[in-house]
Amino acid sequence: MSANALIELQHLKKYFPVGGGFLQKQKQLRAVDDVSVRIEKGETLGLVGESGCGKSTIGRTMLRLYEPTAGKILYQGTDITRVDMAPYRKKMQIIFQDPYSSLNPRMTVGDIVGEPLDIHRLFASKQERQDRIHEKLELVGLNSEHMSRYPHEFSGGQRQRISIARSLMLNPDFMVCDEPVSALDVSIQAQIINMLMTLQQKLSLTYLFIAHDLSVVRHISNRVGVMYLGSLVELTNSGELYHRPLHPYTQALLSAIPIPDPDVTRARKRTPLQGDVPSPIDPPLGCTFHTRCIYARDICKERRPVFREVEPGHMCACHKVDEGWEE
Repeated sequence: MSANALIELQHLKKYFPVGGGFLQKQKQLRAVDDVSVRIEKGETLGLVGESGCGKSTIGRTMLRLYEPTAGKILYQGTDITRVDMAPYRKKMQIIFQDPYSSLNPRMTVGDIVGEPLDIHRLFASKQERQDRIHEKLELVGLNSEHMSRYPHEFSGGQRQRISIARSLMLNPDFMVCDEPVSALDVSIQAQIINMLMTLQQKLSLTYLFIAHDLSVVRHISNRVGVMYLGSLVELTNSGELYHRPLHPYTQALLSAIPIPDPDVTRARKRTPLQGDVPSPIDPPLGCTFHTRCIYARDICKERRPVFREVEPGHMCACHKVDEGWEE
């Protein structure tokens, strides 16, 4: 493990049992299938991919909201895969995707934001509790007048600020941002992203930022990982990924980003995707992407490529890259 790594996953797997019953064999949905990655202190690791590829499952399994099927989760070098998570809940928090369903409509904003203090009993008096809630609300651009109001009285952007204030209440080191802006208007998205970046600098936070919007991920992330059908297929720094993607799936995702300049749009090369995403219950043999890849050869159908460092700091899992095939 890197000396500067805050959290590391080693061969993490998370399978969900599906089906089964009388005279039927139970199957496994492979939501996360053998993922190894580390996140350095103070960095933002972006995670992108199509819906259902396992991004959110990785984030929730990291925090042990889902119990891992196999593999290890290391936090500052300590294996937390099977330990009591109570001491680590203060250090690791999550911002959920939907600010409409993640806040209890029957609780006031003050009680929602202060709930982590109540659970962990981290205040000596009611006044200290009030002061700490007020402090966190101010950090996210709200004020003490909002404490007695209810979630339905706020806009989507304000509700997400309330969620972020709640996540910050225990002064965590690591936060999983699970598509925190996908339910918001574009103008509000920019405000929330900029606020998260400011908070990261001010509070020395480390983020796992999960999203399907590649432009948002590029703006906030130091490194970006691309997921397909439960596995990482590419990982490198943000600038390298966007200017020189190696994996055909990454190339296809980036070529689908709309560009406002019609001349640039006409001139750029597109990487088409064939067919639909296979079922994670019954993934293809070999490379899981070969059923949709325009470069696929026999080896892709027979042997799974190794996720390895193909260039300094640039990880990829692709036979085409390994063998240097011409396009």
